[in-house]
Amino acid sequence: MRRLLILAMALTLTACSQAPAVRQAEQQPQAGFPVTIENCGRKLTFDKPPAKVVTGYQPALETLLALGLGDRIAGRTNFSESAFLPGQKELYDKIPEISDTIMLPQKEVMLAQGADFVLDNAMAGFDSAGGYATVDELNAAGTPVYILGGWCSPEQVLEFTIDKTFADLRNLGAIFGVPDRADRLISELQGELADVKKRVAGRTPVKVLATDGGKGPVNAYGGAGLTHQMITLAGGVNVLADVKGDYTEVSAEKISAAQPDAVLVSDYATLRGEDMPSSPAKAAETFAIARNSPAAKDNRFLALPVAAQHPGYRNILAVTEIARFLHPNAFTP
Repeated sequence: MRRLLILAMALTLTACSQAPAVRQAEQQPQAGFPVTIENCGRKLTFDKPPAKVVTGYQPALETLLALGLGDRIAGRTNFSESAFLPGQKELYDKIPEISDTIMLPQKEVMLAQGADFVLDNAMAGFDSAGGYATVDELNAAGTPVYILGGWCSPEQVLEFTIDKTFADLRNLGAIFGVPDRADRLISELQGELADVKKRVAGRTPVKVLATDGGKGPVNAYGGAGLTHQMITLAGGVNVLADVKGDYTEVSAEKISAAQPDAVLVSDYATLRGEDMPSSPAKAAETFAIARNSPAAKDNRFLALPVAAQHPGYRNILAVTEIARFLHPNAFTP
């Protein structure tokens, strides 16, 4: 017993003697920090990389996984609307689900997560009217919020450019202390865009209608924002380029007169837990309206995962997918 007592006293003295050194080490700033990033008109300062992250809609999770940051994600929302990116389903399954829809959980559940960072694609998940924790409430709880693509207001959604995807990757690389990973990923994606540009150069742009279905008015994508830009980068021309809007309603008469050569259909099986029309069904609705168009005659449509139509890493991959659909001959060996 006496030997145990002496050992316990020795361990206590050792621990006490080491405590100042531990505290001193903890106070040492990490290399590259603090980091200050501007997002949605707010300055976010990080003294160390986030270690308990919550992600909202799937493109936010996909982007962090592409940066190799899956071990930092403590909670995610549900994703059951379309296929996962290659290799990501296994990582997704390992992360606790805190919401059974694509939306962040309600205020009490969200605040209870004790997260030190939240990454999402839009402001809808922070609307107090919907029962969600606001950006200010989360910030006060020590949970800064970052919105991808600068989709902080309806006006900023229209102002989106693909460069903002690269800016997000660069910012996240700084926030998480992995700038080299971010630079490598940016270089890889910029190379992919350059390859697409080279392949479609000199080819006649394909007239494209991007739609989410409807018998009239039709849910479609106008001449501003992310989807419009992806069409252009992929060697297409948006037949609704004169419509000032991203996701908006367009009359059946305008769709009928548009005469697209090809159609992109937003693809998602569920929305907030509810089953949605299939992409072939939405394409059929569109072709019934634009029945004399080349696209209708050839039944030419591409089911484009709607996750690709929100800011995130997947945007660049979608440009290549759209280009292959519009200009298949440009990608033959």
